[in-house]
Amino acid sequence: MTENVVVARGLRKAYGDLTVLDGVDLDVGRGEVLALLGPNGAGKTTTVRILSTLLRPDGGTASVAGHDVVRDARAVRARISLTGQYAAVDELLTGEENLRLMARLAHLPRPVIRARVAELLALFDLEDAARRVVKTYSGGMRRRLDLAAGLLARPEVVFLDEPTTGLDPRSRNGLWDVIRDVVADGATVLLTTQYLEEADRLADCVAVIDHGRVIARGTPAELKSTVGSAHVELAVVGGPVERIATDGSVPDVRRILADVERRGLVVDRWAVHTPTLDDVFLELTGSATEPAPADAVGPRGVADAQPSPVLVTTRESR
Repeated sequence: MTENVVVARGLRKAYGDLTVLDGVDLDVGRGEVLALLGPNGAGKTTTVRILSTLLRPDGGTASVAGHDVVRDARAVRARISLTGQYAAVDELLTGEENLRLMARLAHLPRPVIRARVAELLALFDLEDAARRVVKTYSGGMRRRLDLAAGLLARPEVVFLDEPTTGLDPRSRNGLWDVIRDVVADGATVLLTTQYLEEADRLADCVAVIDHGRVIARGTPAELKSTVGSAHVELAVVGGPVERIATDGSVPDVRRILADVERRGLVVDRWAVHTPTLDDVFLELTGSATEPAPADAVGPRGVADAQPSPVLVTTRESR
C-alpha cells in the first residue's frame, strides 16, 4: 500500500459569511503526481495555502511528510518546495547567481552548492544561459529557473500552482518534461492547473474541487470513463450519422471500418471520439475551464489533491 505523504481531513475555511472550504479530505501517495482541478474560486488556492503553511484552517487537520501543518509548520516548510505562476527570481542576477544565493539561504553545505547548482542548470536546460542576467530570460526560462531554485534542497513534496500559465506550447512541454524528471528523482508532486491536457499527461490521480468540496477523484482514465465510452462517428452519405462503440484501439477501429466496407456504406467522413477531462470537468462543474486563471497564489504557490485506487464521485447540492 502506498504511503500517504499529504493527508487532509475536513479542512474548512471561511472569510466572514463566505465559506471557501467546506470539509476537504485529501490523500496523496508518495511518488505520485496529483492534479487538483476546479473552477476559479472553487477553493484550490486556499487548499494549497493551508497545505503549504501559508494559511491556518478554521477547522480540520492536515499533515505533510508526517508533520502537522499548524503545529509543526517549520518542519513542513523544510520538506516542501512551492512554485507558483510568477517566478520569484532576481532579474538583476544571473541564473547561476540566483541558484547560488538560494542555496546559501537554504543552508546547503558549501561543498555541495557548486555541484547541485550545475546539476540543476543541466536538468532545466539552462547551462548556456547560466551567466546571463535573468532580465534577458524568456518567461519559460524564468519559470524553469524558479522551479530549479525550489529543488536545491531536494524536497520531499513539490507544490506547483498553475506553473505553466502564460507559457507557449513549446515552453509548456519543456516544463512537463522537467516535472517528470523531478518525479523520477523521487519527489511527490501536487499540481493545480486549469489546463486539462496538463493534468491528463502528468497526473497519476486527479481530484476535482468545486464550491469548497472534492466532488470527484480518480485516475484520469477512471474519471473519463464516467462520461461515456469511445465511439467511432460515421457520417453516411444519404443516411443518418452512426455512432459505434469502440475501445479506441487501432485493431478495433480497423474492425469497425472493415464492417462498414462490407455493408457497402458510403461514408462522407468518420472520426474517433474519446472522452476527455474537459468533458469530465463540464459534467461535474457545469462550466468549462478558463484559459487564463485568476486563482493565483503569488510568487510561490501550490496545490494538492487526492489519489484513490477506486473512483469516488459525489454530487453535492449547491
